[in-house]
Amino acid sequence: MEIEKKYRVKYLPEGLEQYEKKEIEQGYLASSPIVRIRKSNNDYILTYKSKFGIDESKSNGAKVCNEVELPLTESAYEHLKEKVDNRLVRKSRYIIPLDQGYKAELDIFYDHLEGLTIVEVEFPDMESIETFQAPEWFGEDVSKDKRFSNNKLSAMERWVEE
Repeated sequence: MEIEKKYRVKYLPEGLEQYEKKEIEQGYLASSPIVRIRKSNNDYILTYKSKFGIDESKSNGAKVCNEVELPLTESAYEHLKEKVDNRLVRKSRYIIPLDQGYKAELDIFYDHLEGLTIVEVEFPDMESIETFQAPEWFGEDVSKDKRFSNNKLSAMERWVEE
């Protein structure tokens, strides 16, 4: 099970170069359920995501889903990449340690999504969300805003700041 909150970013934190960085390229083969392929640095992954069936009122504003990841070979990834719907999503992801042992996954998007910056935090359980204090650089909570799902972002012609 994946429990996460997603936020817009007010400003980038200082010293990004000190954090682990992943160059990510991903595409979607299906949207319901979500079937995604991803290249993350030199790792290739097939991901299946489906709704968890949790009562929305008990999710504390988080996005909750079942998630299964399977390794792919580079050649399998390249083969499947030709079959993705819409556009590939390309982004740099910085893994930034936060208080209470959490990690922020800061995504800076490129290509048709240039100018978009989002940060996500995963939680071990629903109760953890209640005590989480977002850092100052986190902006608006967009966890439930479908426009900010990577699947929907892949279908955009280009990102336009609202």
